[in-house]
Amino acid sequence: MEAVKHEEISHPAMDQLQGLEYCIDSNPSWGEAVAMGFQHYILSLGTAVMIPTFLVPLMGGNDGDKARVVQTLLFVQGINTLLQTLFGTRLPTVIGASYAYMVPIISIINDSSFSTLDDSQKFNSTMRAVQGALIVASSVQIILGYSQLWAICSRFFSPMGMVPVISLVGFGLLDRGFPVVGRCVEIGVPMLILFVVFSQIKTLPMLERFALLFSIAVIWAYAHLLTASGAYKHRPEITQMNCRTDRANLISTAPWIKIPYPLQWGAPSFDAGHAFGMMAAVLVSLVESTGAFKAAARLASATPPPAHVLSRGIGWQGIGILLSGLFGTLSGSAVSIENVGLLGSTRVGSRRVIQISAGFMIFFSMLGKFGALFASIPFTIFAAVYCVFFGLVGSIGLSFMQFTNMNSMRNLFITGVAMFLGLSIPNYFREYSTAARHGPSHTKAGWFNDFLNTIFSSSPAVALIVAVLLDNTLDYKDSAKDRGMPWWVKFRTFKGDTRNEEFYTLPFNLNRFFPPS
Repeated sequence: MEAVKHEEISHPAMDQLQGLEYCIDSNPSWGEAVAMGFQHYILSLGTAVMIPTFLVPLMGGNDGDKARVVQTLLFVQGINTLLQTLFGTRLPTVIGASYAYMVPIISIINDSSFSTLDDSQKFNSTMRAVQGALIVASSVQIILGYSQLWAICSRFFSPMGMVPVISLVGFGLLDRGFPVVGRCVEIGVPMLILFVVFSQIKTLPMLERFALLFSIAVIWAYAHLLTASGAYKHRPEITQMNCRTDRANLISTAPWIKIPYPLQWGAPSFDAGHAFGMMAAVLVSLVESTGAFKAAARLASATPPPAHVLSRGIGWQGIGILLSGLFGTLSGSAVSIENVGLLGSTRVGSRRVIQISAGFMIFFSMLGKFGALFASIPFTIFAAVYCVFFGLVGSIGLSFMQFTNMNSMRNLFITGVAMFLGLSIPNYFREYSTAARHGPSHTKAGWFNDFLNTIFSSSPAVALIVAVLLDNTLDYKDSAKDRGMPWWVKFRTFKGDTRNEEFYTLPFNLNRFFPPS
């Protein structure tokens, strides 16, 4: 039998993914671009509705307050997305709310100083306290970004160190996937199956590209039919919340027209302890967004963002967190992981599509009733597609292994330990918090507790700490080639690769005033 040739069993490493139909600076027709922008807008509603739905009742707010927070969040989300795609990294990323901010925000809600207030007073006081903490904490990313300190830190990153980080940006959100689908399997499972089937039908490009819109339309109508027929009339409350299409109470409480504006909840209040706790969430969102930016660059068929471009994007994300604090969105800003996954599913990484989606966010946030109609989609439907999108983003992280030597025991050790601890430690923190009603760090210093509990509840943050530490200490001088540094080094600087200018140059000839450092 003839021996198998080496080239028949191996695949050459490639800077850019193959099979993408539109890259970062190529655009589909205007009709397709608008439809795909609307698809990204619909997907962004999941997190934008879920976070206020969980937090507002804890603050003593009513359905009207929840509707206003959702509107404000979408409005600021649209502004931040436009700023990031125009002046930040310029990658096709939606900048939305993040679960990274949940721990410090819940800590503020549970502050004893608000316990004696009635519901209306508590909501406004808590909202202003969250605003103050976000405004102060935003300075962390603004300073790290615009001072280029994050660019200096990124010099310690290598393909080896980034594999666990980028992978766990997606895989680390596993509790947002099927555990939520399981709360309403009669809707979630059909949605998951239908989306997978639609998105993989290569013979019908239109169905493949708009699989999300088609599958949501079918399952939403099916869910409404089940609701109208009384299928959930005698079911437990938790089932009704996750299955019914009339439980969001957003349409009835949302105003017809309302334009969010800064300080609409009143003057922010400032507390040092709240601000320190929020800084941990800002650091976590920085790590998560760094991984998401690198994944988005790969799915947009762009080169990895040079250090100064990455730092510039973090600076603009810090401005986004500042705007979140000024407007009162009840969450800070970070890259929307599910929207990064949608880039890969549609194979369209066009920047214009994301900018159009930002326009939809701003438009529908001002037309309250229309936006509330789409925002009333049961969250189980979103959780079903998260199973695909988060997995896709995680696999992008694994694709960075092609630039490293995975026959090296050193690399296998770093990858395995970082990924396992990145999943195991946050899982311990979450389970402990659920059982004990507080995190493992439970000292008298509340800000210290929030800081540690927030950092170690994030899979990408734990993976970054472990992977980058090990990668830069274990035989790092003698293993540069195994770490993938010969491939990586040319992307560190703006002029290291001729394609960088095409992908990352600022618009309106602004590079004259802000030259690459």
